[in-house]
Amino acid sequence: MATETPPPSKTQVTLPTTEEFSEVQQSAEFAELRRSHRSFAFPLTVAFAAWYLLYVLLSIYAGDFMGTELFGNVNVALVLGLAQFLTTFLIAWWYARHAAAKLDPKAQAIKSRMEGGA
Repeated sequence: MATETPPPSKTQVTLPTTEEFSEVQQSAEFAELRRSHRSFAFPLTVAFAAWYLLYVLLSIYAGDFMGTELFGNVNVALVLGLAQFLTTFLIAWWYARHAAAKLDPKAQAIKSRMEGGA
């Protein structure tokens, strides 16, 4: 008793071939998507790493400055440490907005084309 594979339905997605993936990777559309991502992510990554390194270096070499009390028991180190968390959340929020506005539509267009939708 031989088992037959049913014909693909109209809702079934056809998988792209390796050649199709390579072709898309070489396309101007994919290069633009990559450029949009990198031009946003790389500078922010470098800026945040520099900001974090500054915090660590100040903690190591500028103990007196970091220990300066601003009000009550709140000192410069605590404020800068909390600012690390704030900037992390702000960058994540900013990236989510950037991705939704600029990256996701381009990626969806490429995905649709690869899946044979358009």
